[in-house]
Amino acid sequence: MGAPLKIIPLGGLGEIGLNMMVFEYENAIMIVDAGIMFPEDYMLGIDIVVPDTTYLKDKMSMIKGIILTHGHEDHIGALPYVLKDIDTPDVPVYGTPFTLALVQHKLHAHNISTIMPFIEIAPRQRHSIGPFQVEFIRVSHSVVDGVGLAIDTPVGLIIHSGDFKINQVPVDGELTDINRFAACGDRGVLALLSDSTNVEREGYTLSEKEIGNKLHNIFEDCRGRIIVALFSSNIGRIQQIVKAARLEGRKIVFCGRSMNASVAIAKSLKILDIPEDMEITAGQIKETPDRQIIIITTGSQGEPMSVLHRVAMGTHKQIKIKKDDTVILSSKFIPGNERAITHIINRLYKNGARVIYEKVSDIHVSGHAFQEELKLMMNLTKPEYFIPIHGEFRHLIRHTHLAREIGIPQERILLVENGQVVIFDDTGGHLEGSVPTGRILIDGKGIGDVARSVLKERQYLSQEGLIIAILVLDSETGKVIHGPTVKSHGFVVKSHKSNILESAKEIIMEVMEYYDTDKSDRTDVIHANIKKALRKYFYSAIQRRPVIFPVVLEV
Repeated sequence: MGAPLKIIPLGGLGEIGLNMMVFEYENAIMIVDAGIMFPEDYMLGIDIVVPDTTYLKDKMSMIKGIILTHGHEDHIGALPYVLKDIDTPDVPVYGTPFTLALVQHKLHAHNISTIMPFIEIAPRQRHSIGPFQVEFIRVSHSVVDGVGLAIDTPVGLIIHSGDFKINQVPVDGELTDINRFAACGDRGVLALLSDSTNVEREGYTLSEKEIGNKLHNIFEDCRGRIIVALFSSNIGRIQQIVKAARLEGRKIVFCGRSMNASVAIAKSLKILDIPEDMEITAGQIKETPDRQIIIITTGSQGEPMSVLHRVAMGTHKQIKIKKDDTVILSSKFIPGNERAITHIINRLYKNGARVIYEKVSDIHVSGHAFQEELKLMMNLTKPEYFIPIHGEFRHLIRHTHLAREIGIPQERILLVENGQVVIFDDTGGHLEGSVPTGRILIDGKGIGDVARSVLKERQYLSQEGLIIAILVLDSETGKVIHGPTVKSHGFVVKSHKSNILESAKEIIMEVMEYYDTDKSDRTDVIHANIKKALRKYFYSAIQRRPVIFPVVLEV
């Protein structure tokens, strides 16, 4: 009996983002993608979320390569954190030219200098990565240079779709290579791992060219400046905007660090064409007639530090909203970002702008396959086993239903969650055990130092407020020599504090009447008793439970 192939998702199954998949055979590991997830509403103060790679800590010497399927943050954003943990400098990173250029820019922004080899790949190329022979297959997506994978393993051929759609009219000429997927199907596919993000949508995705026409029609009706917010990696959409701007005689202004970086990379790789006389800087906006300006920027997801957010809040130095401005959010609302996006939309309206977004106009087309395209991928590859990937749990479940509709037997459909180990061996495919997995929260420069308990504290503070009670004791006698002082933050309005806080001081003094001054742990006892007494008092007085932080000092 031969060694088993293990496929282990460390992120991306049961959630949007955080995509990371491990392929393991004997003493070799190949990693596919290393993505981030945007923080959810309850993750107060968190900047991004990255996968927990604890499983790899003791297996670093086994890692033979990291493959990046495309350049979206949910597939490459965690790479700087993963590379910090890999202590073997010869692990190659594979990706298409645009993807690797984005990664190198990202590493530079993180002040990471690595001697790891970056290996540019092209569709239909094959590379040996440990025991795996990998063919890269062109797929159409909302970012250029995306690929799926045909992975020859010692136990059979595995297809990893990457993020894809089957776009028959691409603006960038990048068709999903259905011929190669079909050829793999003819050879015999052991398992298909397929993108589930849009499995709830019936039919086929719209063409990007239709969105270009829609944007042009909107531009024709605009009397003032146009501000378009989108993902900086959506080079195809940017090209469509440039084309429409040229027809309308408008100049293009790029704003935002990530936007300028992506555009510069795309221009250097000759996958974005902008006539030199069309592009102006943000400093030239004031001297250019409003009717001739289109500003392309980031912030379509309500990111608090983005250009669009600062424009909406009125804090951007060079761009202030005017009455005739039109703002277009040309992207999908990512789950979890709706509240932030809605806040920006409301502020833009309040400042006098006309706002166009997905719910009121078709100004975005998804990069993820709809149901008929997902069925086509299954029929092309004819897998023996099917594993839905990339999506929330409801998406994975719905994708299994779709697989049954086209005739894949239930016993050959594996519904997998993060950390579960998929085994392929002489007996077939099945789930067998699990490995540690989870989410690492990034807050500023802190990596993983904000645990779930800290998030609960932050949430509690945001809801109930904080009371700080300060008391100074004589170290010899144990008597109060200063205080108590009671300070309130986020608890009650200042004008309503006095009676409540004065009563709180009296409660503290009552606590001080009933303790043994000779005890060695007296400060700990006082600390606990003050917290207990104030908690009881505030709830009985106004039915609130603030965080109570006693400070007991001895001098």
